[in-house]
Amino acid sequence: MIVRIYSKPNCCLCDQAKAVLERVRERLPFELVEEDIRANPETFAAWRYDIPVVIIDGRDTFKLRLEEAEVEASIRRAISGTPVAPSGGREG
Repeated sequence: MIVRIYSKPNCCLCDQAKAVLERVRERLPFELVEEDIRANPETFAAWRYDIPVVIIDGRDTFKLRLEEAEVEASIRRAISGTPVAPSGGREG
């Protein structure tokens, strides 16, 4: 399963989100793909005020701040085949 994070350099929230994802990845197997939001103009226009944006199982599941327990629960649902619902009102 792929978890994608859209971020940019010198973004403290992005660094925090990456740290959360790395801690969760120590417990759960998933491929983490990091993408610079500035690389694609459409992506930049859509989410420039919302980074970091985390995509789990093809859905933009988290924006801005990540809670480790919520991230882990969402990834567990995706791994088990249960559809991942947006968490904590963070749906895009």
